Amino acid sequence: MHRTRAAAPARSLGCALALVCVALLLPAAAQEPPPRSAEPARLAAQSLLLAIARAGERLVAVGDRGIIVLSDDRGASWQQADEVPIQALLTGVCFHDARHGVAVGHDEVILTSADAGRTWQRTHYAPEAQRPLLDVWCGAGGVTIAVGAYSSYLVSHDGGASWSTLKFAPAAPPHTASAKPGAAAASAAEEEAVNGGYHLNRIVGADGARLYIAGEAGHLYRSDDAGSSWQQLAVPYEGSFFDVLPLASDGVLALGLRGHLYRSADAGATWQQIDSGTDAMLDGGARFAPHGVLLVGLSGALLVSQDDGRSFTALRAADQAGFSAVIGTGAEHFVLVGEKGVRSRELGALGRAP
Repeated sequence: MHRTRAAAPARSLGCALALVCVALLLPAAAQEPPPRSAEPARLAAQSLLLAIARAGERLVAVGDRGIIVLSDDRGASWQQADEVPIQALLTGVCFHDARHGVAVGHDEVILTSADAGRTWQRTHYAPEAQRPLLDVWCGAGGVTIAVGAYSSYLVSHDGGASWSTLKFAPAAPPHTASAKPGAAAASAAEEEAVNGGYHLNRIVGADGARLYIAGEAGHLYRSDDAGSSWQQLAVPYEGSFFDVLPLASDGVLALGLRGHLYRSADAGATWQQIDSGTDAMLDGGARFAPHGVLLVGLSGALLVSQDDGRSFTALRAADQAGFSAVIGTGAEHFVLVGEKGVRSRELGALGRAP
């Protein structure tokens, strides 16, 4: 993180040289003050929140200025976490079990918790990289993957205590590789030279060892081995995707800009565009029994499907405040997070026709 410094008062040349020498001798970390901890906020649950996860029966939501809030009653009431050693925007959270979780955010910060989100420790922090992390996935055996801007891809094998930065190098779509040998490699090299890679906006788990990543500029990826290797999927859309929602069997929905919504019945091999009934950016989704899907987005967009994502009814929140994520907490009960914090809603009271 670069800081703009005000001009210092004029001093003697000797004093200035002494200060420079001291700065050069000090470790780099001493020149950059440690990040401040999140401050208690009376309306923490009403602040900007971007992600939500389940820690056993507890819900944990994260967002602006390092705010993390917890609910033990399906979202009816919320308390702020006791200790969060960062004030950066937090963008993703996941839990390995009822107690052990990981949160990520701007300044390439990664936090871990061993008490169901009550307190957090900073295990990775690299503001100088200028690559915000945008999401995180918690897998079996402590395997954790964090993704973010410019194809940032960090892996932990101990529940987030230590991290390795890896190069994200997915295989090209099968039809692309066969049609134009070498073109994918050339395109990847050009991309790397220009901007260091596409932004990886969301990573989600499906059944078994399958994972999906939603990225910018029409990029979707699938892994069938818990992230050990990745395959780029061929998608008939060049805009950005912000979430992927696995469905029954090999079904999957891809959510994008301006209401763009695509459904695949074969794990991303082929896609069908779905009429979303909105031009709002779609950010997140959740399933409910027996074949229901709820999608959320900006401008209060709410899309409800009763046929496993084949068709949707568009609704809108009365105040049109944007949503970033949603999680199901009962048969037809949901907790939504976004621009105005957390909201607990039954399906029948979600919104109104736009």
